[in-house]
Amino acid sequence: MPDGASATPILNSPLAVYQAQLGSKLVEDPAQIEAIKRLDTLFGQLHQQNTAPFEPTTGIYLWGDVGRGKTFLMDLFYDCLPTKGKLRLHFHRFMARIHQALNAQAGMQDPLVGIANDLAKECRILCFDEFFVSDIADAMILAGLFKSLFEHGVILVATSNIPIERLYENGLARHKFLPCIALLQQHTHMLHLAGEQDHRLHQLHASQNGALLSRGSKNVGTTAEMDLAAIFSALTHTTEPANVRATSINICHRDIPVVGVTDINSPNALVWFDFYALCEGPRSQLDYMEIATRFNTVLLSGVPQLGGEVRGWIKARGTEDGTGDNQAASTGERVLSYSVNDDKARRFISLIDELYDQNVTLYLSCDVPLAELYLEGALIFEFRRTYSRLIEMSQG
Repeated sequence: MPDGASATPILNSPLAVYQAQLGSKLVEDPAQIEAIKRLDTLFGQLHQQNTAPFEPTTGIYLWGDVGRGKTFLMDLFYDCLPTKGKLRLHFHRFMARIHQALNAQAGMQDPLVGIANDLAKECRILCFDEFFVSDIADAMILAGLFKSLFEHGVILVATSNIPIERLYENGLARHKFLPCIALLQQHTHMLHLAGEQDHRLHQLHASQNGALLSRGSKNVGTTAEMDLAAIFSALTHTTEPANVRATSINICHRDIPVVGVTDINSPNALVWFDFYALCEGPRSQLDYMEIATRFNTVLLSGVPQLGGEVRGWIKARGTEDGTGDNQAASTGERVLSYSVNDDKARRFISLIDELYDQNVTLYLSCDVPLAELYLEGALIFEFRRTYSRLIEMSQG
């Protein structure tokens, strides 16, 4: 048990809530128990400080393979905290918020300092899920942002599939990201959820060509043949064919074709997309964020098998600083290897991340079984998380 953890957990503390679910909803996992005790220790420290001046406290960085319970444990910890003084976001949403704030403060001196100050006023605990840096713009921002946040005493609790030292691995100008790695190592306790169980797969049965997927409260299952037109009609309480019609909706100031859509102002708004309209062409994470925010239910049809043989497609010339005795070395020709379908696969991964994170109900119709959606390509590591999340969503 980590230092500071008590044998008898505080009522409604993370450890107490976790222990109450063992044997019913949860399968005992030593790695999870170690992690929840660490989170419980942090909770206890914060509980003691709730009426005292805020003291510097080490955060937690949970990492491990897919399905090990990282998000579940972080959310359990987050839900046990008082309502005020906390913020929980998916990492992509967190960075989108930072970029929007930077745009709003364009031209101002040290904008990251001001952004960190605003965040510190909003929260003393910052939780974000799926910490994975792949964008050079994000990498350049994070070191300065975290420096200011930690100076303000903000505590970070994060989840990731990789350890801190491998963040932004092989990224352009990675040496400029190393200060961020050092800050994370200094201000968080890194804990590896090294359990061998993928908890999302406990209830897994053979995947079929169509699946009904949800993270909502409904009991859901799978069906061999998905008639999305019938499902759309049933969900909208109508049998009129006119209600299933091709039209478009405006997302991020651009029109996206849809097969059908209900009143977007309704709390139970529903939309039906074709895969290629949503995952091919000029679509970004921001599109999927807005969709996940505006719609309670999403139907997605025509999902093809993704990935394929990895090939070298692009050769780029340039320089990458900090990679040699002179701290500057020519990259010469840099071959970027990926599958012809990996652009669509990357967008699909982002879409599922947003729908999962926002508890959106998903009806998904695929050309192949879920287990065969992505068998080969450069995104095998990333897609394992997507597959695991789809399985969890299918279990309700």
